[in-house]
Amino acid sequence: QVQLVESGGGLVQPGGSLRLSCAASGSIFKINAMGWYRQAPGKQRELVARITRGSSPNYADSVKGRFTISRDNVKNTVSLQMNSLKPEDTAVYYCHAESIILHSGTVYPDYWGQGTQVTVSS
Repeated sequence: QVQLVESGGGLVQPGGSLRLSCAASGSIFKINAMGWYRQAPGKQRELVARITRGSSPNYADSVKGRFTISRDNVKNTVSLQMNSLKPEDTAVYYCHAESIILHSGTVYPDYWGQGTQVTVSS
């Protein structure tokens, strides 16, 4: 069984910071690219940041210069440091793995966490 479990969401004032973390559990051999998506009420889910297994990142234009994605391939974690938060960053944030490969050879493509709420408000 594989799980992606997010943590670190919450309520923060505009200009503040939060750090989201996502940990993958299971008998994991390898995880390819990972990322963070978000979905605000009434809007489509959108990519926030993505990072390859080799730690090459890319970001949505709306978060460039404010958010930083990182990963640890040994611990099977991915994190998102969010600074200078704005009210428009308010959304449910989802951790995503493009594929998770187990030691058994089983492949889980397109795997999602359950989401964590981020609210930016004064």
